[in-house]
Amino acid sequence: MISRDGELLGMRAAHRLAELGCCEIEPGLSEAEFDRVERDFGFEFADDHRAFLAAGVPVREEPQPGATWEHPWPDWRGGDPDRLRDQLAWPVEGILFDVEHSAFWHGTWGDRPDDLAAALAAARNRLHLVPTLIPVYGHRYLPAGRGTYGHPVLSVYQTDIIFYGTDLADYITTEFSGTDRSISEDWIAPPLVPFWGDLL
Repeated sequence: MISRDGELLGMRAAHRLAELGCCEIEPGLSEAEFDRVERDFGFEFADDHRAFLAAGVPVREEPQPGATWEHPWPDWRGGDPDRLRDQLAWPVEGILFDVEHSAFWHGTWGDRPDDLAAALAAARNRLHLVPTLIPVYGHRYLPAGRGTYGHPVLSVYQTDIIFYGTDLADYITTEFSGTDRSISEDWIAPPLVPFWGDLL
């Protein structure tokens, strides 16, 4: 059972996407499909993300210039499992890339080993403990977690992480309305998930 507020937020985001008419929307995921996806990939959707996908599954939208994936909407219904695993792994693999190539090291990880292979192994072990980020579209992500909702959507590109919407509904407007929007300076972010929030 998902929270009513999370459900309303996800439905508002789905309604906004339909209003914008920017992509084809297929029927929403069924409970059985959600169960399969969450079992096969080892996470639970946040309540708003789940309600969004229950209302309709966006598909076949043309990628933006410079997009990371040819089809940026994750195809949770019938997509290639390896492609979905790549999208799920993108945030962690991006951090590891910066550990290797940009000397990134998070302050909570202790001393960085001098040996690069040891540093990468230590970072990978630490990253197994951070909250899972779930792709919404391309490299825009929401944290996983049944019983949670209203998280800001994060644009994740290695250790370059920014807010891309104050919540899922705001993100849909930001990404697809064609208007240049910025988050208000007086917006106060809700508590952010550990680790990823540190990189904003």
